[in-house]
Amino acid sequence: MVAGGAAPPRRPRAGDPDAEELAVHESDADVVVLGAGPAGEVAAGRLGEAGLDVVLIEPRLVGGECSYYGCMPSKALVRPVELLDEVARVPGVRELLSGTIDPQVVLDRRDEVIHELDDDAQLPWLEERDVRLVRGHGRLAGELVVEVLEDADAERPAERITARRAVLLATGSRPAIPPVPGLADACGWTNREATTAETVPGQLVVVGGGPIGAELALAWSSLGAEVTLLEGSPRLLVKEEQYAGEQVAAGLRAHGVDVRVGARIASASRDGERVAVTLEDGEVIAGDELLVATGRHPNSDGLGLDSVGVAADEHGFVATDDALRVGGRDWLYAVGDLNGRALLTHQGKRQARVAADRILGYATAALGEHEPDGLTSPRVTFTEPQVAAVGHTLASAREAGIDARAIDVASDGNAGASFVGKGAGGTTRFVIDPAAGVLVGATFVGAGVAEQLHAATIAVAGRVPLDVLDQAVPAFPTRNEVWLRLAEKRPRD
Repeated sequence: MVAGGAAPPRRPRAGDPDAEELAVHESDADVVVLGAGPAGEVAAGRLGEAGLDVVLIEPRLVGGECSYYGCMPSKALVRPVELLDEVARVPGVRELLSGTIDPQVVLDRRDEVIHELDDDAQLPWLEERDVRLVRGHGRLAGELVVEVLEDADAERPAERITARRAVLLATGSRPAIPPVPGLADACGWTNREATTAETVPGQLVVVGGGPIGAELALAWSSLGAEVTLLEGSPRLLVKEEQYAGEQVAAGLRAHGVDVRVGARIASASRDGERVAVTLEDGEVIAGDELLVATGRHPNSDGLGLDSVGVAADEHGFVATDDALRVGGRDWLYAVGDLNGRALLTHQGKRQARVAADRILGYATAALGEHEPDGLTSPRVTFTEPQVAAVGHTLASAREAGIDARAIDVASDGNAGASFVGKGAGGTTRFVIDPAAGVLVGATFVGAGVAEQLHAATIAVAGRVPLDVLDQAVPAFPTRNEVWLRLAEKRPRD
């Protein structure tokens, strides 16, 4: 016996059935956040700034999919062709153009943007907020309890953390591969490989004509690949206005992409270094690499949801209320792609702020009644031309029971547009609710229109009356004068 009569601490011995359990490190924190992508990182930082003790669990890179395999590298890849197109439209500088884009220079710049797939630059931001980062896979193990595994296949946890206030799930999503015969085995690229590849394939087959497929088709075509884009629907960008998909398809074709819409896939195969996609009509499209960009699947499996009596839905999403709480539990939150509300980085970050404020005790913290969400979120496709949209399309507004009206104008039909060069083209559509007197949606298609979107987002999210929008006069000569067409063409009493 030791002094005071207390027994010495028991140490696990080989063969002891309790040895593995005793080896698990126990700790606690105010809040545990699972996932250090944009949403999880924002939530952890906000809570840490407020003085809470926060643990952030991440198995890969702090910053998540968007920083290293999505938004950031893909924009780095398409930016050169955007600039090249604009310069080619402007006399006085287009004469300076010579040669073509240097793929290696573009890829090197992409690598700078993603920090060579190293997250060291992200860590000081967490350290300044006293957020403890734990590398590993997190899973729920009961109310307010999280286990951390060194890898997803580990048989036992390395650490068990008890949260005093809340657990926030922000585990994001991964590429979804459709159940087409042979497609999973033939697929060499998802967005992860397509945004980090070190060489340009001679022939690239892209399956999926949504934003990811369209952007990466443009990027690799501009770097010299022979690209075929296959989309099973009648048009690209099926969630946007019909004209948007048509104008993007025309832009891709002008950049050398073989765009096939209504191209339904029967099977796919890989033979050594070659891939082949067989269409339902029997045509075979061959290439050196195959990119599948057909949507995302939430990372809800392996989260231990059953340990707290909740379950994901049939699509794998974890449903929440407007305060981002799961299953009515005041201590459990889900933000970002995981909850399926809007698979967009900026919406995940907004949700993270709402959830963090709720955890901090702000009872009114919740998503607003008219807050853009899901199909009404602000969204941008960085093709050439770009598509920037917020709120309803004309079709979705009418499906929602709104007696909506569309006002269509040329995106380059104003003085400011002349400075991005003649022939930039594109169409802008304002979708209004005449009965309520508000804007419920807007879609801008044209060169570099992404930066014009926020005014529309404010108008839609704030339900700004059209009479008030009339008073917000855009400066001359800017491309924002497109808003004058809304003032001129909207219906009057």
